Amino acid sequence: MQPSNPTPPPTASPDEPSIPRSAKGSGRRLRGAVAHYLGTAIVSGQIAPGETLTGEIANAAALDVSRGAYREAVQVLTAKGLVESRPKAGTRVLPRSRWNILDPTVLAWAFSAEPDLAFVRDLFELRAVVEPAAARFAAERRDKDDIKAMKDALAKMRRHTLATEAGRAADRAFHDALLRATHNSAMMALSASISAAVSWTTEFKQRSRALPRDPVPDHARVCDAIVARDPEAASAAMRALVDLALEDTRSSM
Repeated sequence: MQPSNPTPPPTASPDEPSIPRSAKGSGRRLRGAVAHYLGTAIVSGQIAPGETLTGEIANAAALDVSRGAYREAVQVLTAKGLVESRPKAGTRVLPRSRWNILDPTVLAWAFSAEPDLAFVRDLFELRAVVEPAAARFAAERRDKDDIKAMKDALAKMRRHTLATEAGRAADRAFHDALLRATHNSAMMALSASISAAVSWTTEFKQRSRALPRDPVPDHARVCDAIVARDPEAASAAMRALVDLALEDTRSSM
């Protein structure tokens, strides 16, 4: 489910900000809503690196939340590398190079509004480096459980299509299963980030129109090569999948 998208503030001092009323009933949901609100504004550039957020008391009042909820939201942003707080200096937005941009939540914030085109390019460049190599390793190391996970995900992608949330969830599951099939703990650690990047770029491509073509056959070719234990074919098929996905994304911008 796509996260709510409250209008982010134009500066570090929000003007009549709005936190969804549905978040007001739960401390955890309220903290998440405030973090989403400020995180989206930071990632979109509406609060620029180097700017200092208005003080806790003023911002909590402006957002109509408790100081505790605001403080917890800032802690979320701090953990993701977006801001740092120092005594007397306040809370400052850090340079983009410090952000944990592969954190699935940060990716969600980036795609809540119109994402930066350079950022989208960066994600696809990362995928083009990681996923073909992962497909190669998967073809060499996969076991029967890995094959079942990929085939199950592929069957659900065919059944639901990527125009639905169920289909996109299956797409995430496919990429997750492929990375797990590498049996490489470092690559497996990238699973949540890669899956989130795949999901958000797929949803982004469908904002204004249907997908320009069906990407399921591209996934099937990757799966077939892995099942056949053909590392070269698996790597080539995955590289083609990523290249075609980038082409589709560019056509949607």
